[in-house]
Amino acid sequence: MHLPRIAPWLLAAVTVSLSVNAQAEQGCGHVTIADMNWNSATFIAHLDQFILQQGYGCDAELVPGDSIPTTTSMIEKSEPDIAPEMWSNTMREALDKGVKEGRLRYAGVTLSDGGEEGFWVPAYMVDKEPSLKTLAGVKANASLFKHPEDPDKSAMMGCPAGWTCQITSEHLFDALKLGDAGFELVDPGSGAGLAASIAKAYERQEPWFGYYWAPTAVLGKYEMVKVDFGTGVDAEHYKACITQVDCLDPKPTMYPPSPVDTVVTERFAARAPDALAYLSKRAFTNPQMNRMLAWMEENQADGEIAAEHFLADNESLWSQWVTPAALQRIKQALAAR
Repeated sequence: MHLPRIAPWLLAAVTVSLSVNAQAEQGCGHVTIADMNWNSATFIAHLDQFILQQGYGCDAELVPGDSIPTTTSMIEKSEPDIAPEMWSNTMREALDKGVKEGRLRYAGVTLSDGGEEGFWVPAYMVDKEPSLKTLAGVKANASLFKHPEDPDKSAMMGCPAGWTCQITSEHLFDALKLGDAGFELVDPGSGAGLAASIAKAYERQEPWFGYYWAPTAVLGKYEMVKVDFGTGVDAEHYKACITQVDCLDPKPTMYPPSPVDTVVTERFAARAPDALAYLSKRAFTNPQMNRMLAWMEENQADGEIAAEHFLADNESLWSQWVTPAALQRIKQALAAR
């Protein structure tokens, strides 16, 4: 029996192709990514899925996730492989234990400047009166921030009742002696009510002073300036006292940034070094994420649509996270859609 002869160049090409595919499969293979149930997390999950699948040849699958169940599953079952946006402080003890036991790894920083909290004023107010970017300036101009129910008082919008930030904002209100400056802390009733108060002030170009956080669509849509307390950050006192209901002697401090990390299983990290290298570089600033969230809200976009929009409009950013070969494959995949 005579087998047909294969041209040497074709045999070589097939051999290289099979070798590359085998290497990709061995190095990455099936990857599960936690798709958390808030906009920034689902956007990043879809972004990671697209880049790992199209750029690195991974068989990337999204699975439902949330902070506590995902962390528990990653520690106990090594599944899912990747949690793209983990607010680490909420699960710090469990995450650190998982790392110490060799089950988990902090792959990279999701938000390069961390989750952000603070007291804010609209940028248009600071444009007119630059001192308002400081607490001393806000106090000196307290009369600008009229209380909606008592014109003899000034209003600071607080965090909704029942939220963790209600505790911190009330303690800092007292520590910063804002009451002595004529302010009263106003409960907005809900997160939607707090956001609506900013939107209303912006539409009317009226004064506003209060608590908010990032990344959020609100801070992506409305330019706000975080007020500098002039105190620096005392992270130890913030954790030990400002966050505690029974804090009896709160002292002034800026809010420390909240670490937001990409967490992977050690098993995934060991088998997929190229994918791990991408995750270690993939990071957003709060302004970048704020703009992305505002775009999602304005366009009623889900995570998949947001990821493709980001890839199409921000090549100069994400190209820094991937290898040259992965970059070309991702660009080809985008062009084919």
